[in-house]
Order: sequence, then structure tokens, then C-alpha cells
Amino acid sequence: MFYRGRIVGDIGRVCVVGGGPAGLSLARTFLRHGIPFEVYERHLDVGGLWDRTNPGSPIYDSAHFISSKTQSHYHDFPMPEDYPDYPSNRQIHTYMQSFADAYGLRDHIRFNTSVEKAELQADGSWRVTLSTGETKSYGSLICANGTNWHPAMPDYPGEFTGEMRHAVTFNSMDEFRGKRVLIIGAGNSGCDIACDAAKGADAAFISLRRGYHFLPKHLFGLPADVVAHEGPHLPMWLTQRIFGVILRILNGDLTRLGLQKPDHRLFETHPILNTQLLHYLGHGDIKAKPDVARFEGKTVHFKDGTSEEIDLVICATGYTWKVPYVDPSLFTWKEGRPDLYMNLFSREHPTLYSLGFMETNGGAYKLFDEMADLIARTILARAKGGKEAEAANRLIVNDRPDLSGGIKFVGSSRHATYVEIDAYRKQMKRIRKRLGWNDLDDGCFDNLCIASARKAA
Repeated sequence: MFYRGRIVGDIGRVCVVGGGPAGLSLARTFLRHGIPFEVYERHLDVGGLWDRTNPGSPIYDSAHFISSKTQSHYHDFPMPEDYPDYPSNRQIHTYMQSFADAYGLRDHIRFNTSVEKAELQADGSWRVTLSTGETKSYGSLICANGTNWHPAMPDYPGEFTGEMRHAVTFNSMDEFRGKRVLIIGAGNSGCDIACDAAKGADAAFISLRRGYHFLPKHLFGLPADVVAHEGPHLPMWLTQRIFGVILRILNGDLTRLGLQKPDHRLFETHPILNTQLLHYLGHGDIKAKPDVARFEGKTVHFKDGTSEEIDLVICATGYTWKVPYVDPSLFTWKEGRPDLYMNLFSREHPTLYSLGFMETNGGAYKLFDEMADLIARTILARAKGGKEAEAANRLIVNDRPDLSGGIKFVGSSRHATYVEIDAYRKQMKRIRKRLGWNDLDDGCFDNLCIASARKAA
């Protein structure tokens, strides 16, 4: 069932935990490089959180990609031409299933099997205990189990006697019918759900701790991330000024809609691509409120002294990042985030890797392929030994690159290990140049594609 390609040196097998977006990228990359591996997925099929049938998936009816299809697809595997600029959650799940089919990745994944415990051994290998009771040994461990599975709930004074739950439980705007609804949190999910509340609830409110910049999904008739990618790459201070002017022209003064004035410059928080919320605020279908001060029965008191009677509170307040099968002391943590070199490599434990434990301001899947390739090349170099391995190890242990792109991110846990995508890609190029590793060329995965092989035959 699993890949049994050539073994380089004492590389051993690689254990990949998770068959979601990151795990699929790793599987295809390891096939390309001839690295023996096994993927464990606790659910029935590929897709991770994008499979809404998976218990604990945070995906809701109206969820769409916030990066566009041309900036978000896997390398050598574009999304279908008939997909819209911003695909729906159903289309993304179908795309991931097609990706797995095209490269035969399901043959290398053991479904309905979770990794219960992964223990680092004295020789650097891993002893892995599975939900089946089996115990296996691996040369390396890659944590690709995702970040949006452990909801974080806020803690406010007082007691709320209505219904209060995390956004991970939300599915459809039908849940809001006949209710007065409060959404706490203004991330992209919070804004989406707030728009559903604006359409479906008797009365809708959104509570924000601070003011934010709201970016349109389209600029000049193109997806905003396409404009950012294909337009001139200016110094960040100038980009902030130019886009700031554009937003003021498009959106005006958002305080007239009841929103707070941002306490940070543009791009200093994860971008909110949702001007639909501004539409509903402008039409009075939802009202903006500051942070919650306290609860009193079904009355919610806000920090501006106002209060509202609320039936249902949805907390779009993010997730706690966990690697529940690994001793937490094996990671260095920074405000609840694993602090890894390039968000990939443990500086202390050479056989411990991660993919997907990061946030950035760009499309993920192309980036995953580039990151997976760095992991694969590092594993191969370490197995071979010599100067290449020594150089890679020195980089991982000693290099402290600035991945902010000149942005001073706000001081929140979400941004503790946040990276600016252009700065991250530049650093990856530096690493490849220093170690003599090739970039991902167009067509580099074509020989693995089952669909292409069948068509050629």
C-alpha cells in the first residue's frame, strides 16, 4: 500500500501526520524525491478541514477561499478554469480530491487511523503509537495536522444565559432565524458569519476589539492578490501609503459605520478581505459594537456603555495551535505558536519537522509545495551527510531571518510567527542558492501525474 522507493543512506521512513492540504503536498513531494513515507489521516478521506463531514471541521455553508484560484493552487495543478475567482468550500474540497486522484496519493495514506503518540528516541528516531494499537518506528516525523481544530473561547465577566458557542459549530444562516445574534471577532470567518447573521437574524451585531482595514476582494476588476502579485513590488512603506489611499477612496471613513478607527497601519494584521460586511453595516442590517465588557443574563454590555439583548453569541475567536501527539517540551513556543526555522524545521531536534503551522498574507498551497521541497531536500541531505548536510544544519540552527517584509505586525498571538509572503519566498530562494538546490520548475511533477500518464497512453 505504501511507497517503497529507494532508501538513501539511513533515511528511514518518514511519518506524516495529516492528510489535509499540507499532508497531500508532502506526499507528492516525497514521491518525486523517492523518499519512503507513510501518511496517517484520522478521517475517512483527504481534505482535512475542507471536508465538512469531518467532525470538528470549521467550514460553514458560505465559506470561500480568501485567496484567489490562480494564487492558491498546487504547483503544476491549476484549479479548473470554470471555478470562480474565489472558490467555494465545496469546490476546494473537490479540487483536493482531484489532486489526490491525479497523483495516486490515496495509495500512500492510511485513513481512519490517528497518531496517538510520537516519542523521540535517543538515536533521533520516532516511536509512533497508532489508534489501532500498533507501534511503528520512523526516521523522521512531520507534523501536518493543521491549526484550526481546537477552538479558543473568550472569557468575559458575568454569566450569559442565552446560547453561546464557538464559530466552529456554525453551519448555516438558518441557525439565526428568529434570533438576536452577536458575532464576537472580526477575522475573515467572523466577518463571513456576521454577513450571514445580517441576512438571517432578527437583529445582528458584531463586536470588534479594535478597528481594522477592510480590503476588497477585487481591485481594478482583478482579484486583489493578483494585483499584489503581478503589480510593481514597491517598498512596504510606499505600498502601505498607496493602498491606504485606495482604501480611503473606496471605503471612506469607516467610523461612520460604527467601526473603530484602526490602531495600526495597513497590512499590520492578517488582511480582512470582506467589504460585504461594510455593505450590510451601511444598510443597517448589522450594527458594529466594541469589545464586550460583561454579560448579565441575556444582556451583553459593551465597553462603550451600550448594551443589547442577545439570544445567540457566536465566538469567532480563533483556535489554539496544538500538536497533541508530541510532548510539547520538544517544541519552542512563542505565544502559543511553535517557533521553528522557516516555520518548518526544529532547531533542537533534526528529525522533527512541521508543515502548515504558519500564517501568511498569501495563497498557501503553492507555498506548501515549495516548503515541502525544502523539507525533502533537507531530509535527503542529512541522510547523505557531508558538506551539504553541514550547511543545512548550520542554517537551521543559526539563521534568524527577518520574514516581516518591513511590516510591524500588531502584538497579538496570531502574529507571533506571522510571515509576509514575499519576504518568505525571498528567503527560500536564498536558502536554495546557498545550498545549491533547484527551484520548482514548471512540469517538475508531470511524470507523477496518473491522469497525464493515462492520457499519453
